[in-house]
Amino acid sequence: MKRFTIIKDYISYYLKAKTKHAIHSPFVFEFVTKVLNKKTVVNENILKIEKLRKELLSSVKEINVKDFGVGSSFAKSSMREVSNIVRTSAKSKKYANLFFRIADYYKFLKILELGTSTGISSMYMASASPEIKLFTIEGCPEIAALAAENIKKIGLNNINQIIGNFDDVLIQVLDKEKYFDCIFFDGNHSKDATIRYFEQCLPYIGNNTFFIFDDINWSEGMKEAWSYIIKHPSVKVTIDLYFIGIVTFRKELSKEDFIIRF
Repeated sequence: MKRFTIIKDYISYYLKAKTKHAIHSPFVFEFVTKVLNKKTVVNENILKIEKLRKELLSSVKEINVKDFGVGSSFAKSSMREVSNIVRTSAKSKKYANLFFRIADYYKFLKILELGTSTGISSMYMASASPEIKLFTIEGCPEIAALAAENIKKIGLNNINQIIGNFDDVLIQVLDKEKYFDCIFFDGNHSKDATIRYFEQCLPYIGNNTFFIFDDINWSEGMKEAWSYIIKHPSVKVTIDLYFIGIVTFRKELSKEDFIIRF
């Protein structure tokens, strides 16, 4: 997406987005006041992850990237510097902290992530509690190896890595684990793939499960995928934060869709 379009879309989002004062849903008001707008209580792992992020951002090491998603059509070469991967693919400190707070507040025990990249989001979510079992799938073996190194440096042992194309291994993970408290969709940012993985994961959720979708405004295809997800009959409440979208399925909630400033 061109830079001008991104700026234009973000301004439109910002003008439409609500603050806590305009939210009448008790569930969403609680999310905004106790999770979204809260400051993260920084623990030792978070400090180590951010120190590692700085090191990775200065790394000139090159790795061979095999990209299964839409992003592959924009890459000039399969060889990419680690610093470039972190700068363009890793979630910012702001959003990584939000993932940590969501996992912490809602006491997640099983999380599935589609798209490990360098492992920063994985490590943030897994750091919310040693009781969490986090499963993360990455299609590119060299990126998965880099993530494994990073996870080892931080000393987390509650992250389970799976290497393979989502189309091949996702159903295996779902069938084996049966249920997830949260599923983070952060790979293959195309309309058809996003919808396919969304529908594939639906039988493995509970009433309190969260789905988090990355880059919902990244392209016209992702906007269409997000629109499809919002309208799906199983979805109750959606929260659009522009760069990410959050979905809940709680049957006791009324059907509502929110655009919230963050």
